[in-house]
Amino acid sequence: MPTIQFNGIDYPCNSGESVLDALTRQGVMVPFSCRNGICQTCMMKSAEGNIPAAAQKGLKSTLQAQNYFLACACHPVENMAVSLPAEPNRLLPATVTAIRPLNADIVCVGLDCPELTYYRPGQFINLYRDSHFSRSYSIASVPADGYLRLHVRRLPNGRMSNWIHNELALGDNLHISSPIGSCFYLPDKSGQPLLLIGTGSGLAPLMGILRDALSQNHAGQIYLYHGSRDKAGLYLVDELRELEAAHGNFHYIPCVSDGTESEEYKAGRSLDVAMSAHRDLSGWRVYVCGNPEMVKTARKKAYLARAAMSDIYADAFVAAAPPIGNAMSEKQTAGKIP
Repeated sequence: MPTIQFNGIDYPCNSGESVLDALTRQGVMVPFSCRNGICQTCMMKSAEGNIPAAAQKGLKSTLQAQNYFLACACHPVENMAVSLPAEPNRLLPATVTAIRPLNADIVCVGLDCPELTYYRPGQFINLYRDSHFSRSYSIASVPADGYLRLHVRRLPNGRMSNWIHNELALGDNLHISSPIGSCFYLPDKSGQPLLLIGTGSGLAPLMGILRDALSQNHAGQIYLYHGSRDKAGLYLVDELRELEAAHGNFHYIPCVSDGTESEEYKAGRSLDVAMSAHRDLSGWRVYVCGNPEMVKTARKKAYLARAAMSDIYADAFVAAAPPIGNAMSEKQTAGKIP
């Protein structure tokens, strides 16, 4: 049984257990959010560099070279000495500048963060209620807005999402991480057709990607399919219709899975409607954001429709695992989860 040394104390790690689970099980407070190797909140550093390769997957090469790893994805086979990143300025102060409902379950939160000088629309940030309680939210804004926009969906037992919906107020101060993620627009092929597919608050990163592409005069055709169970779950419909009217290459197709087709929306799941309309995706770039099963299926269907794997970008909104020990977890990721 390997041991994990943290702050001078040795902690046993059970066979097959991750560093994150072993430490939180024994009462060690380690920041984390998604537990799926996506948000990078649980990043730690090894003193000796004996890190399983899977624990560094997705990290920049510069971080890998400095022995950083993701605690949730690290299953040690030998003793490790670890520490939290020595980055006192890793968290950025932000102020709440706007809170407005988008539909019955989703609010748009505006954040002013003067220290955040650069981000790519469609990336996500970790929002901290306190030093150990964070959730990941996709960025729906573009830098020209001057402030961040997040779409937060209320979950029945969501501690962060209910706090945001019920208690967060204009002028409140909190902290966020630097932007994370690779699901964003790339201007290298401006004539490439783009297919955007989302469900629920998965519209957030797609909205950022869409606006970024249009602001950079993307010349290829852009199709956005956004799905909801019923009409009430759709949102930003007017804004998207306005963008469609202003840009001849942009096409917005709202979809409702429980309902009959009308002039306002297509009947069916957004993925099914999109794939039925676009059977050959060779040469396309595809962005998919929403619930994990939809994202998983969409990646497969896009590939079978001849989209290159390197041109498929996806953010799954994974429901968080129950808390372990006295740590807390609940994520809306990039994608993104409340």
